[in-house]
Amino acid sequence: MTELTMTRMPKTTVKQQFARSLETDSALIDVLSKLPYKGASEFLYLGMCVRGAAAISHNGTVVSLEPGDLFFCDPDRPYLGQSGGERQVTVFRVSRRHLGVSESDLRRIVGVPVRHGEGVGALVSVILSWLAVEEELHRSRIGDRLARTAVDILAVLVMELLAEETRLETTGVSDIGAETLARIRAFIEEHLMDPDLSPQSIAVAHHISVRYLHKLFQNDGTTVSQWVRQRRLDFCRKDLGRTSYRRLTVAAVAQRWGFRSASHFSRVFRDAYGMSPREWQSCA
Repeated sequence: MTELTMTRMPKTTVKQQFARSLETDSALIDVLSKLPYKGASEFLYLGMCVRGAAAISHNGTVVSLEPGDLFFCDPDRPYLGQSGGERQVTVFRVSRRHLGVSESDLRRIVGVPVRHGEGVGALVSVILSWLAVEEELHRSRIGDRLARTAVDILAVLVMELLAEETRLETTGVSDIGAETLARIRAFIEEHLMDPDLSPQSIAVAHHISVRYLHKLFQNDGTTVSQWVRQRRLDFCRKDLGRTSYRRLTVAAVAQRWGFRSASHFSRVFRDAYGMSPREWQSCA
């Protein structure tokens, strides 16, 4: 039977920490203070936000994390945004052969956030949190048992995420998806004045991936950005046509509804309605 151990990183320099951890290739789970500079194909890396707020970035997607949230990461690709000195992330390095995760499967889940209070992810978060802080567990049979349990549940989590990815690729929007889309549209209406409203922030607010968000709107014949822009234009047109708003400049109305650039607003307004915002305001 293969001996299963857990490795707790000593308090030395970062370079020494990486070297000592990477020597323990037989370990089922290694606990690192951060990602190594270079990964190895036989391992899966799972990050956990343990203090403060962190942000992950993958293929243009930025997702905010809370303490206990997890994310799958790849040392060979940059992923972690800086969130101040109070941020702390612990990284778990797991032997992939115990999970049955192929390289192609790993690429599909890298960058995917896992919320600490939801489903299987909640179980993984609780056990890994315990293993990361209870130092005496690393030298005990109980620690080995917990490590085995964590990996078993993590394997289930990976299978669940892969199944969800496959479902999105093959089925399109279900009734549940339609309900989610309705909630997202209501959310957009409430936050149109926020210039930082974006596919990323919308996805985070609804605990879904940006990819799934785009698919919801794609099946409805549009894109997230197009929908947000059109709703902003609709409200700007209404405001510009109101007599009580005549004293407001075009730039002020545009800024009110989340447009950062007055020139960009004027251009998209003309494209949508066939006249400039100023012309619309004067003839309304």
